[in-house]
Amino acid sequence: MANRILIITRDATDAESLMIVLGEAEDGAFDTEWVTCLSDGLERLQVGDIDAILVDLFLPDSQGIATFDQLFAAVPQTPILTLHATDNKMLAKETMQRGAQGHLSKDYFSNTLVPHSLRNIIQRKAIEESLFIERTRAEITLNSISDAVISTDMAGNIDYLNSAAENMTGWLKEEARGYPIREVMRISNGKTYNPVTNPVEVVLQQDKPMTLAADTILIQRDGSEVAIEDSAAPIHDSNGRIRGAVIVFHDVTPARAIVAKMAYLAQHDSLTNLPNRALLHDRITQAIELAKRRGTSLALLFLDLDNFKHINDSLGHATGDKLLQSIAQDLSTCVRSSDTVSRLGGDEFVILLTQDKHAQDAALTADKILAVLAKPHAIAEHVLYVTTSIGISVYPVDGQDPETLIKNADIAMYHAKERGRNNYQFFKNDMNLRAFERLAIETHLRYALTRQEFVLYYQPKVNLDSGKITGAEALLRWQHPEWGLVLPDRFVQIAEDCGLIVPIGRWVLREACAQAMRWEAAGLKLGSIAVNISALEFRFKDFVAGVQLILNETGFDPRRLQLEITESVLMRDVESSNLILQQLKNMGIQLAVDDFGTGYSSLSYLHQFSIDILKIDQSFVRDISCDNGIIASAVIAMGASLKQLVIAEGIEKQDQLAFLKTQHCEEGQGYFFSRPIIAEQFAQLLETGPLGQFGKQENQGSNDEYRSATIE
Repeated sequence: MANRILIITRDATDAESLMIVLGEAEDGAFDTEWVTCLSDGLERLQVGDIDAILVDLFLPDSQGIATFDQLFAAVPQTPILTLHATDNKMLAKETMQRGAQGHLSKDYFSNTLVPHSLRNIIQRKAIEESLFIERTRAEITLNSISDAVISTDMAGNIDYLNSAAENMTGWLKEEARGYPIREVMRISNGKTYNPVTNPVEVVLQQDKPMTLAADTILIQRDGSEVAIEDSAAPIHDSNGRIRGAVIVFHDVTPARAIVAKMAYLAQHDSLTNLPNRALLHDRITQAIELAKRRGTSLALLFLDLDNFKHINDSLGHATGDKLLQSIAQDLSTCVRSSDTVSRLGGDEFVILLTQDKHAQDAALTADKILAVLAKPHAIAEHVLYVTTSIGISVYPVDGQDPETLIKNADIAMYHAKERGRNNYQFFKNDMNLRAFERLAIETHLRYALTRQEFVLYYQPKVNLDSGKITGAEALLRWQHPEWGLVLPDRFVQIAEDCGLIVPIGRWVLREACAQAMRWEAAGLKLGSIAVNISALEFRFKDFVAGVQLILNETGFDPRRLQLEITESVLMRDVESSNLILQQLKNMGIQLAVDDFGTGYSSLSYLHQFSIDILKIDQSFVRDISCDNGIIASAVIAMGASLKQLVIAEGIEKQDQLAFLKTQHCEEGQGYFFSRPIIAEQFAQLLETGPLGQFGKQENQGSNDEYRSATIE
C-alpha cells in the first residue's frame, strides 16, 4: 500500500509541485492529500492513516513555530517535515530541535530526490517505533512480576510456579510440582486449536532459547483460554552445563484484541462501520475470481445521495453524520448476507451484489433501496427526506476488474442524476462519452464567470386581462465561444455538483437587478424582476446577507424583487426555511413558490411560510385541454383564498389563456406572449405595450425549449 502524505500549505503552487513529484516517484507513487489550513490538517489527522506530514509553518490560522508545536502535540509518532523558504533556515533548524524529522526548501520541491528522502524518513521512523515497542516489551517481560514464571528440571517436570503462573494455569505450585510441563501448561494454536509442543521441551533438547508462535493460546485448568506470549531459556550451572529450563509468559488477550480492532478499522469506515474502499476492492476481486470459475455474474451499485451537501451546510456535519449512519443501516437491510455494502467516503456508497444470475436482480435491489431510503429519517429534532441516484455496472460485460466496474458504475450514477435523480441507470458504453462531456462542461464552467460568458434572457409576465407586462423572469444562458448558446439543462446540475452554482446564482441576481435599474434609467417601467434560487444557494450560510449586499450595490428596490423557490427546497427543513423566508420578507422581497403542484402542495406549509406568489407549473397549464384544467383551477382558487398572487407558466395557446381568464388567474407567462429574449429585445416589448391577444405567432413552439430553470 502506498504511503499517504498530508500536505498542509495555502500555496497551491507548492502543493501541486509536491503532489506531482510524489505521485511520480520512481520507487512507487505516494498517495497525497492537501489542506490549506492547520485546523483542517488536525481534523484530517484524527482519521489516521497518514504516514508523514509536509507543513508550511505560515498558514491562515497559525504562524511560525506554533504551527509545528500543535502538529507535533497531536501526532508525535508521525514524521513531520517543514516547508521553508531558502532564507528561513533558522526556523527550520528550530523545528528539528523540537522533533521534526527534516525540512524541505521550496526551491527544491521538484527534485526527484525528495520522494527518496521522504521514504527513508518514513521507514526510519517505522523502524524506530518497532525497536521501541520491542525494547519496551522486553523490559516489561524481564522486570514485571506480573509475568508468569515456570521452571523445570532436565526431565521437563515442574519445580516452581510463581503466583502469576498459578493464576494463569489454574494450578497451585504445590499441586503442579513434579508434573510434566505439558500437562500443567497446555498450549494450542489459536487458529487451528491443534496442540503445540511446549517450548521448554525444545529448549531442553537444543540448549538454546526459543519463543512461542504468535497465535498461541493457553488452555487453563478449567478449560478457558488465554492468549499468551512467552520465551523459554535454558538454566545453566556455574560450569555452563544445562540443568533445566525456565519459561516466562504473560496474557496478551487485550493486546491481540487491539490488533484485531486496528485491523478492522483499517478495512472499515469509522463512521458507519461499513467496509471501506480497501476491503471493497478485495471483496470485488474475490467475487470476480469466483464468478470466473462458476461462469456467473455480479453487479456493483454506486450510490450518491441527492443534495446531501445541503443537509450538511444547513444542519451541520453532526446531523449529516447521524443521517449517514441511519442510511448505512437501511442499506444493509436491502441486501443478502453474501453481498457487501461499503462506504467510499462522503455520501457515496457502493454495494457489491454476488450470485446474481440476471441484471434484473440488480434492478430489483435498486428498486428496494429507492423505496427504503424514501422513508423519513428522524435525526434529533429533524425529520429528513433523502433520495439517491444509483449507477449499476455488471461483470463481465461492463468490466473485468474492480477499478473498471467501480468507474463505470460511477458514470452510470451521474447519468441517473441527469435523469432527474432518485432513480437508477445501468451503465452503457455511450455513457463514457457523456462522462467526458460532463468533464468538459465542468472544466469550461470554472472559467465562464471570469470570461463573462453568461448572459440573461428575460421572459415577460403578463396581466391576463389587460395584456400589460407586469414583470420579467430572468433566465440564465451560457454563451460559449465554441459551443454557442448553452441552455441550463446542460450545465446547471453540473454547476451544483461542483459547487459553482452559488457564485453563478449571485451573478444572476446582481445582473438582473442591475438590468432592471438600467431599464428604469431609460424611462421603461417594469413592475418586478423574478430570479430563481437553487437549493444549494438557498441553504448557503451567507445567502440572506448576499442578497442584501446585491440590493445595496445595485440600488434596486427590494419590493420589486421576486425570489422563486421550489416546494421541495422549502420542505427540506421547514424550520430553517421559515427563518430564511422571514428574513427575506423583512427586507420587503416578494417570495414565490415555483413549479407549484409538482411537490408537496400542502395547505399547511402555505399557511406556515410567508408566500406571496404561487406559480402554476407549466405541465398543468399544458394539460388544460385534456383534463379541463382541474388542477389549475384548484391552485387558482387556493391562491385566491390565501390572498396570494397566482401566475400560470407555459401558456402557449389561445384556449389555455381563455380558460385561465375564466378562472380569474391574474398573471401568466409563456410562448403565447413571448419566448425568453435578450435585454435589448425586452426593452422593445416594454415600449410596445400590452401583449395579451397580440401575442405573436412566431413565438409559438414548445415552452420546454427555454424552460425557466435558471438555477433548478
